[in-house]
Amino acid sequence: MATNLSNLRAPKKANSNKKRIGRGMGSGMGKTSTRGHKGQGSRSGSSLMRGFEGGQMPLHRRLPKRGFTNIFRTEYVVINLDRIAEAQAQFGAHDVTFETYSQRGWVSKKSSLIKVLGTGELTTAVTIHAHKFSKSAQEKIEKAGGKAIVLGAEPVTESSVQ
Repeated sequence: MATNLSNLRAPKKANSNKKRIGRGMGSGMGKTSTRGHKGQGSRSGSSLMRGFEGGQMPLHRRLPKRGFTNIFRTEYVVINLDRIAEAQAQFGAHDVTFETYSQRGWVSKKSSLIKVLGTGELTTAVTIHAHKFSKSAQEKIEKAGGKAIVLGAEPVTESSVQ
């Protein structure tokens, strides 16, 4: 039989009403209101912690603790040279700044730190602004005739040397 608008039906139990608990014996959920007779869950005010397994040692305590998470780590958004070369070929950008990264969707937050890695090759000179560069990336950028400018690094002036 072909399905069309005239013979569409909701799946079984799609239109069943919510259980109305504690509404008398005729409801089928009277007396103990689906809580059973005695025990922890039958009492009012009973709440169990997440992962409670009835007194058995919970899974999160049975598993061993491993490793260490450094809460002070600095995370960088990694961008490879091949991505920059691809964008340069597509849009002809000779100066890659933080705005360029955000326009391309490579960086989501303004507070993101950027590290450029040396995967890929550059064919033309590009000035790239980033917070960090790998040695291979810096060499490839300079070999192509471009510049690797470190963001956040203060330029050395006579007043800062004193």
